[in-house]
Amino acid sequence: MKKLLLPILIAACLWFIMFSPWTLPHLNFWIFMSFSAVVLIFMSFKLRKRWKDDIDFNIESILFGAASACLLWLFFYIGNYLSTEYFNFAKPQIASIYGLRDGTNKVLIALALFFLIGPAEVIFWQGLIQSKLMQRYGDWTGFFITAIIYTSVHIFSFNLMLIAAAFVCGTFWSFLYMFMQPRNLVPILVSHVLWDIMIFVLFPVA
Repeated sequence: MKKLLLPILIAACLWFIMFSPWTLPHLNFWIFMSFSAVVLIFMSFKLRKRWKDDIDFNIESILFGAASACLLWLFFYIGNYLSTEYFNFAKPQIASIYGLRDGTNKVLIALALFFLIGPAEVIFWQGLIQSKLMQRYGDWTGFFITAIIYTSVHIFSFNLMLIAAAFVCGTFWSFLYMFMQPRNLVPILVSHVLWDIMIFVLFPVA
């Protein structure tokens, strides 16, 4: 666990800079997010040497990942409707999340999500953090800790809708990784990347 503390703290600092109201206005979100993704990938491969057993590209895992991305998008579509219907704060907070796209070409956003940001998050959060925590503390404890940490790094956005979204996504992808037997990062990679592009570029829910 001690070896994971530093990369988790570094990730928390990166997410603080990315989302906090004191730092976000002074940076280009997508450039800094891409930089953060590179840092996550570097830390992941530095701290975990063996990846072959966790990566198996096959048609079943790809289709499963695609189906899970669609399911997650549907959940967010319904969640957007219900939250904006019943909570006054939801609509402006969701709008502020989508405001991160302003001034950046959507094709560039999609490319960054597909080739760098989405894969980096899966490699770091599931491939490194959750994998090590499950080895150390067992599957369920590792799953819960990973989901909690992933949610927590979004807290300094002070955006309840973003924090809730992080909780849902973190729990969903962490559960998928725990559920896969044998362990396979490919469905989570496909799910994460497709959902990112669907929710931010192709089919935004708001």
